[in-house]
Amino acid sequence: MSRRKILFLIGSLNQTTQMHQIADALPEYDCFFSQIYSDDAMIKWLVKRGWLNHTIFGGVFKKQSDKYIAEHGLRNDYACSIYHNNYDLAVCCTDLVIPRGLRKIKTVFVQEGMTDPVTSWGKIVRALKLPPVLAMNTAFNGSNNICDIYCAASEGYRQQFIKYGTAAERIFVTGIPNYDNVAIHNNNDFPYHDYVMVATSDIRELGGRDDRAAFIGRCVQTAAGRQLIFKLHPNENRERATAEIKQYAPQALVYTEGNAGHMIANCEELITQYSTLVYMGIALGKKVHSYFDVAALKRLTPLQNGGASAHNIAAICRGYIEHKGSRADFLQQPELQYA
Repeated sequence: MSRRKILFLIGSLNQTTQMHQIADALPEYDCFFSQIYSDDAMIKWLVKRGWLNHTIFGGVFKKQSDKYIAEHGLRNDYACSIYHNNYDLAVCCTDLVIPRGLRKIKTVFVQEGMTDPVTSWGKIVRALKLPPVLAMNTAFNGSNNICDIYCAASEGYRQQFIKYGTAAERIFVTGIPNYDNVAIHNNNDFPYHDYVMVATSDIRELGGRDDRAAFIGRCVQTAAGRQLIFKLHPNENRERATAEIKQYAPQALVYTEGNAGHMIANCEELITQYSTLVYMGIALGKKVHSYFDVAALKRLTPLQNGGASAHNIAAICRGYIEHKGSRADFLQQPELQYA
């Protein structure tokens, strides 16, 4: 008898490594991976022409994730077009786009990290009931009530998902891999200490306005003579961002690669724009700055459970894939537990 099959939808490298950890905790199933895709005609048209290359549908995100899958010997079933499997469960990195074919099977959503601020355009897209991905950010990710089960980073995010539209009974606070044991980053060999770290965001690449010169100026002012280290977002135009930093903060160090967790662990103060990395700083007790309200971020900070999130999520996936009844019956189980 063939084993049950699970498809993990991936996007950014962070989402890919999260899904890999969950798959590793489900060794009794056949696990496959696919970059996020859509069977919506409009979105397929945009992807084909490269107009969504700044999103997780393509561009640098897909290249990095495809490389990771190949390097780790994982099976890539992009858009279910390679192996032609019939899947028993789909584990989704976003609910902004869920292919129609996967909506016919059991689905579990896994939060990646921070969601973007709600924009005026996002409100219009939602009001007109256009595909949520056309909001061009992640503000409503986790809030579309499409997947059967939702795995949230914290109670704060559970409340946010409920506020924007996902049914409360579908959401479990499991923590999320990569952000559930940040203390581990204190053990590192990053050569610098006691600096001010800046984690930039891909605001311009996503069509937003970012006065980068003014932002860098504020970073210099905050550093007050201390060493500045910038870590660029992987989706940024690296050449442009690096040139701007060298112009307005010539003594700063700029990293386009490297372990951001190690960099945050060794810093004295952390400056962010719209970066999930701010949660690492909060969990490590650093003084942090963000375009978001820091008090609100502290309520949203991912659960620190010593790295148990992947196993928590895997336990829910295992229980649901083996469940014989309806979703409602599964969610009503009083004995439903994880980790």
